[in-house]
Amino acid sequence: MAKRTTTPPKTTPTPCQPCGGTGNVPVTVRVGRKHRPVGKQDGLCLNCFGTGTDPNA
Repeated sequence: MAKRTTTPPKTTPTPCQPCGGTGNVPVTVRVGRKHRPVGKQDGLCLNCFGTGTDPNA
């Protein structure tokens, strides 16, 4: 069998839309009895589960 002389094309993964490829999305922090919003913290992107790549591509 002959050796392969060409390499297969490298495909770059497409970034996830909701998180922009970072794997983190902002989540509102709520405190108190009335659940008033205080700030934001990083949360795991539920679309790509933190990988940053589009699972449908």
